Amino acid sequence: MDEQRRTVTIPVGDAQLPADLMLPAQPVGVVLFAHGGGSSRHSPRNVAVARTLNGRGLATVLVDLLSPSEDEVDARTAELRFDIGLLASRLAGIVDWLAGERPAGAVPIGLFGASTGAAAALVAASSRADRVGAVVSRGGRPDLAGAALAQVRTPTLLLVGGLDEEVLTLNERALAELGEVGELRVIPGATHLFEEPGTLEQVADQAGAWFTTHLR
Repeated sequence: MDEQRRTVTIPVGDAQLPADLMLPAQPVGVVLFAHGGGSSRHSPRNVAVARTLNGRGLATVLVDLLSPSEDEVDARTAELRFDIGLLASRLAGIVDWLAGERPAGAVPIGLFGASTGAAAALVAASSRADRVGAVVSRGGRPDLAGAALAQVRTPTLLLVGGLDEEVLTLNERALAELGEVGELRVIPGATHLFEEPGTLEQVADQAGAWFTTHLR
């Protein structure tokens, strides 16, 4: 499969956000990644999941949601990584950019969020229901989405490690608020970071199936 990788700068408000685009020859959809606090677009776990999605014909966008200067501040204070409103507004802006610039063509858009990034993805999905066709959360904190959780109308898959007990409880509560658009699946034997052999591959496979089913 012919693939094209591009590094671009996406303007969102007054920020310029660096992003890595991977474009399969004929994408069937594009998935925007929202990493967890303290991570970046180079997160090895998200990069691995993105590669699996590319193999299914999905374009991927791995982006830093903080500008380089904001990242320096956050490295000292850790305050911006938990600013879900800011991160969600950045994601929504990138969704608008994808819909307008169409780097992958006129294809449906999905969101993949990890940890706190999952909360931002859900808030963004609630505000862009006309543009976001599917959401996947990996070890996510959907509880941090607050009141927006009940406003989500997008098919949402919650993937949680079976040994990640506290986060599993939070996701079970979130599922009740998501209602019929939500589905919770537990990866047996996995902890929060899915470092156990084969567990991240299960996340990637289930995410790929979810996106290819719902991004039509």
